Amino acid sequence: MPHISKVRNIAFVGDHLPRKCGIATFTSDLLSAVAAAHPKSRCISVAVNDIKGAYDYPEVVRFEVEEQDLSSYLRAADFLNISNVDIVSLQHEFGIYGGAAGGHILAFLRELRMPVVTTLHTVLRDPRPDQRRVMEELISLSARVVVMTECGRKMLEDIYGAPADKIDVISHGIPDMGFVDPTYFKDQFGVEGKVVLLTFGLLSPNKGIEEVLNALPEIVAEFPDVVYIVLGATHPNEVRNHGEAYRLGLEILARKNKVEKNVIFYNEFVDIDNLKEFIGAADLYITPYLFEAQITSGTLAYAFGSGKAVVSTPYWHAAELLADDRGVLVPFADSRAIATAVIELLRDDTRRHAMRKNAYRMGREMIWSNVAQQYMRAFERSRMQGVAVANKSLVMKTLDRRPRVLPEMRLNHLRRMTDGTGIFQHATFAVPNFGEGYCIDDNARAFILAVMLGEVGQDAEKLRGLATTYIAFMQHAYMPKVRRFHNHMSYDRQWLDPQGSEDSHGRTLWALGMGVGRSPVRSFQMLSGQLFAQSLPTVLEFTSPRAWAFTLIGIHEYLRRLGGDTFVTQVRDTLCQRLLDLYREVSTPGWNWFEAELSYDNAKLAHAMILSGRASGNNEVYECGLEALRWLNGIQLSDEGHFRPIGSNGFYKRGEARADFDQQPIESQATVSACLEAFRSTADFWWYDQAQTAFDWFAGWNDLGQELYNAESGGCSDGLHVDRVNGNQGAESTLAFLMALSEMRMAQNMVTSFREPVGSGD
Repeated sequence: MPHISKVRNIAFVGDHLPRKCGIATFTSDLLSAVAAAHPKSRCISVAVNDIKGAYDYPEVVRFEVEEQDLSSYLRAADFLNISNVDIVSLQHEFGIYGGAAGGHILAFLRELRMPVVTTLHTVLRDPRPDQRRVMEELISLSARVVVMTECGRKMLEDIYGAPADKIDVISHGIPDMGFVDPTYFKDQFGVEGKVVLLTFGLLSPNKGIEEVLNALPEIVAEFPDVVYIVLGATHPNEVRNHGEAYRLGLEILARKNKVEKNVIFYNEFVDIDNLKEFIGAADLYITPYLFEAQITSGTLAYAFGSGKAVVSTPYWHAAELLADDRGVLVPFADSRAIATAVIELLRDDTRRHAMRKNAYRMGREMIWSNVAQQYMRAFERSRMQGVAVANKSLVMKTLDRRPRVLPEMRLNHLRRMTDGTGIFQHATFAVPNFGEGYCIDDNARAFILAVMLGEVGQDAEKLRGLATTYIAFMQHAYMPKVRRFHNHMSYDRQWLDPQGSEDSHGRTLWALGMGVGRSPVRSFQMLSGQLFAQSLPTVLEFTSPRAWAFTLIGIHEYLRRLGGDTFVTQVRDTLCQRLLDLYREVSTPGWNWFEAELSYDNAKLAHAMILSGRASGNNEVYECGLEALRWLNGIQLSDEGHFRPIGSNGFYKRGEARADFDQQPIESQATVSACLEAFRSTADFWWYDQAQTAFDWFAGWNDLGQELYNAESGGCSDGLHVDRVNGNQGAESTLAFLMALSEMRMAQNMVTSFREPVGSGD
């Protein structure tokens, strides 16, 4: 008698077909299997998009989440909460969710009012701190967690402290295939009479296909009728980043090894019916993965459960599944061992067929109909445990309990302000002002922004084009003989100064440090590193505290990747000491600052001290930065509680009246950045709230109650006058807003993922 479940409404969350990835296939198959096994249960899907609007989903997909958009995760949770969903089945893989280490998914889970059963497709043995934190939170927020191997269970208990009674081991599901002779399928692919070796799955460099291609000459020498089929499209991420370079390299290797007549590349993401036929035609399946740390392989499960003899490297899933003569394990990256194993199996029909039968017999437990029943039992246990909040009604949250809605990131004005030379300094309203030309200050800021935007999920290819223009401007501005940069250039590409200011030099070093430490583009890292090394020593001759501060921030970014550079470390310590000496000399009770005047980009001085003091372990420098920033925040806060930066019409000299106007966007951005650094280093949410207050200045919480960001143009007004907003949208102001928005997005991602509730100061 079939089992009748009381779980009526199930939502499956993860990637979904037709997205081309293993998680999408798994989610789609699991949903279909549960729906087929329990026709009285309603199954829906919440699909995660890596590319907006790119997939034509089936009707079962009821809601779409944009991978990098935190707010869409919260909307998805609200949707499920009002949809009478009983259970959420979450598929987890670090690479499919947005935020630091995929932390966006935690914000989603915290909003749900029903139990969650999480299937872990990856369990890391040596996680980074942020990955460990996400995993531990994920386990805590889940009613039950599913792994596909005993190895995964043990790692969850030993590494992450997961309760043993919370873990279910359920094998990777497979389609139900008969135990048939491969000859039956071979004529469909034109390989009748051949011995077929098969590898399938999305193609990427970690799959080790080259090791099989290097083994083929030895195999073909004994079995000339062997054909090796590599089935599967190149992974979409690999295509986006590198095109088909990996596949082309494999084809070249096959020709070099003179086995091109024995290799078939089938560059398609095939449906399940075609996949069954390909697997059916295989005499032997090979998974030559290069690394041990793979807890689950869907392709291995499919081939194994279909009764194929398997040769594999000993990654975790294979080592467990192929034990007891259910397959052959060979060392990683050892083409000779692959050749030996394949030849021995092809020579020994008796052993190969026994291996097939052992695999097929065990595979009967893995077919989707069985797996669906096991999942349904896990769903039922999660409901009975009452782990989730019992009251499943939608709980409305006041504003202080919800993440702040940040403006949309629009880059149309940035692109409009950029030509083939660089970014223009000024604009008349939203129209670039060619007559004012370019400056390295703005091109350095624009490069910093481009690197930041890559970290919040913006279009990598478009950003790379913009970033190339900005770094090319910085390179062209460099004068090797004097180790300085030009700053101002006319529209006709003539330099207008013998050399730029100390501050523009320091800001350029900040940008170059970002290129070294945070850009994923190798050519940017190399060029930035060369220019940084050549131009850094000059700063030791400077007297501008802001040039020192910009340089210190650049040094911090540089040392992210090249932390062993002793000269750069020495320069950092020297500049920190100079700022500390200034502070000791100038600071008095009621004036906790480095200079006797507050002028422009003020918060950068404190920011540099917080950043560098913490990184170097110099607590005096660190505390000095925090003290100065706390004082500055008090000076810049109005009686009504909004941000009021020091005005540029006179600034603020100690003992004199401060200027309240004109207020510049650069002050808001600098304060946002410094306060977020203080928040990261102290974990004190007061600093996060201070950053939010400074950012709200752009949105209209200011002395005039006027927005400075123009959502239509994507630009930001040049400042706040005493009676109006400046209508021009130049580079400095637009870049200040976009940089502040990027940093707020990154910070909000972290806060919303790990802080519950999100509120003011709690």
